[in-house]
Amino acid sequence: MKTVAILGATGSVGRQALDVAEARGYSVDLISANSSCESVEAIARKFKPKYLAMGSPDAARSLSLSLSDTDIKVFSGEEGICEAISESDAEVVINSIIGEAGLMPTLATISSGKRLALANKESLVIAGDIVMSLAAKHGTEIIPVDSEHSAIFQSLRSGKRDEIKRLWLTASGGPFFGRTKEELSSVTLEKTLAHPTWKMGKKITVDSATLMNKGFEIVEAAHLFGVSTENIRVLIHRESILHSAVEYIDNSVIAELSVPDMRMCVQYAVDYPCRMPSRSEELDLFRLGSLTFREPDKEAFPLLSLAARAHSLGGGMCAVMNAADEVAVSAFLDKRIGFLDIQRVIIATFEKMLDARRATSLTDIIEADRSARSLAVSLIKEIEY
Repeated sequence: MKTVAILGATGSVGRQALDVAEARGYSVDLISANSSCESVEAIARKFKPKYLAMGSPDAARSLSLSLSDTDIKVFSGEEGICEAISESDAEVVINSIIGEAGLMPTLATISSGKRLALANKESLVIAGDIVMSLAAKHGTEIIPVDSEHSAIFQSLRSGKRDEIKRLWLTASGGPFFGRTKEELSSVTLEKTLAHPTWKMGKKITVDSATLMNKGFEIVEAAHLFGVSTENIRVLIHRESILHSAVEYIDNSVIAELSVPDMRMCVQYAVDYPCRMPSRSEELDLFRLGSLTFREPDKEAFPLLSLAARAHSLGGGMCAVMNAADEVAVSAFLDKRIGFLDIQRVIIATFEKMLDARRATSLTDIIEADRSARSLAVSLIKEIEY
């Protein structure tokens, strides 16, 4: 029986991680969330963790009172989450916190020597060099949970890293595949949130629609697998069955296929190198019939190219891109800007902050993140409805 910590337990991946824990009989030693007191209390009473960490101090105080009849130790804020990780007996930490908030817990997990099952791609987008260097220093395993990177990680068991020719990252294309830039100008929030195959949180669903999420995954893959972004190709695959692939120097292409279900990725990251029965649905190839593949439209969706450029420039440029995206998507979800304004804000922020490429330390990168957020907010004020 494995002992796990689940960070971001009330989010989409976090809830599926809890489902996997229940099915596999994992002991849940630590759960974290931001502010969802009622949901977290229900989870805590069901899974009985030793530790609970809340990003919101108010939520932590509230849960300390409501769970006073238990032995659960409650931590507060970002520092509290990191302290709880250090104290936890978990063998594997599943980090499914959304956004920049997941970076420090990622670093805390790596420093603790626990296996990191990483679903927070922003950790590698913002500070990939620092994260990977720290993991090498502590000998910490990072097993990706994103379906695409999990597929690549699994496909790499068929060859050596120096035998990689290129990586193929698949993308569903989101709800607006095939639309021109002009047609995208009138799309609504409701249509944006109607993802064709995956059920995810609102933020990542919007990122999927703009293809910013796939841009983040390019950066993530480059850091995880030591491959240049020039050797990472994005492939639109509407069925979301082939989750990504590795092409080797002998021109063999090894891929992972399964139904779209994040529970399989979570379970693999925890049980690796073993495979165990799961609750995920079997893939019926006869019923599926066919698979389709297309090139992405980089003119209508320019954030793909921006991500590769950000990684190439280095320093804090990926942090700038991520920060601007978080601010812009939040404004779009509040219906203060339009769909195409998301990419306009991100690109404008990026171009105004090219000096951030000189960032070298974590402090520099965090400063670039904060400056980018402030700039993005001011740009939104100029265009919001």
